[in-house]
Amino acid sequence: MQTAQTHLADSTTVGMVELTVAGLDRSIGFYSDRLGLEVLDRNDAWAAMGVADTELLRLQALPGARRSYHATGLYHFAVRVPDRHSLARWLARAIELQTPIDGASDHYVSEAIYLHDPDGHGIEIYADRPRRVWEGRLSEMGALRALNIRDLLAQLDGTEPPMTKLPPGTDMGHIHLQVRDIPETIAFYRDVVGFDLTMEYGDSAAFFSAGGYHHHIGTNTWHSKGAGPSQDDTAALQFATIVLDSEEERRAVVERVRAAGHDAHVDGDDVLIQDPSGISLRLDWASR
Repeated sequence: MQTAQTHLADSTTVGMVELTVAGLDRSIGFYSDRLGLEVLDRNDAWAAMGVADTELLRLQALPGARRSYHATGLYHFAVRVPDRHSLARWLARAIELQTPIDGASDHYVSEAIYLHDPDGHGIEIYADRPRRVWEGRLSEMGALRALNIRDLLAQLDGTEPPMTKLPPGTDMGHIHLQVRDIPETIAFYRDVVGFDLTMEYGDSAAFFSAGGYHHHIGTNTWHSKGAGPSQDDTAALQFATIVLDSEEERRAVVERVRAAGHDAHVDGDDVLIQDPSGISLRLDWASR
């Protein structure tokens, strides 16, 4: 069970996600035109994309890569816009561009729209409802509700210019992972790393957060129960980033991970740990 020594600071968040993609130019075009991210830096092998000066996504070119849907790794990454009006503007732009949408849900804690990139990587665009609405009622998140798209678009009065870029304040709200087993996942993310377990759905899903948020990390076995990580020739999650409160806390997490028998690689400021499903997690700290 989690102890005070393994409890992460309330300021803990998630950050940049790195993916491999089959075609770098194709992916840059998708994330620029369809999602609204900006190219912050690039060369022939990789591109950094984000909002303003904040990197949210790093794309690594892997020509010929294919998607493995049943491997452990990414289910989706979730880009959080600052407010409902921003989500409505993004949706209006997606409709204008005829962007294929996989689904749209009202999760009570948030309103979310789902899609995928050309390599099959899952994406969520969402806006949180005010915390006072959902705090203490996280069980409501598990109910399946369709997003009221008409009501969302009613936020717009028709005079706003088209949204071509995501607005300042957009960040990586959470990540959702495909894992091989829920009990071992809880033992790692709660008891070793130090997240709070906010919701658990038997042996099929579990959600984790810090500071009372609804979830920074979601996990499920819906398509990956007992599976292993993607192969080297697949378009896949390379790592997701956990942003800790301090360098001291990062060192403490690495010590706990190693003590529990899991891999931790430290090369200067480059710190990667690996969860029981073989998923790599980059550890950063906020004040660096």
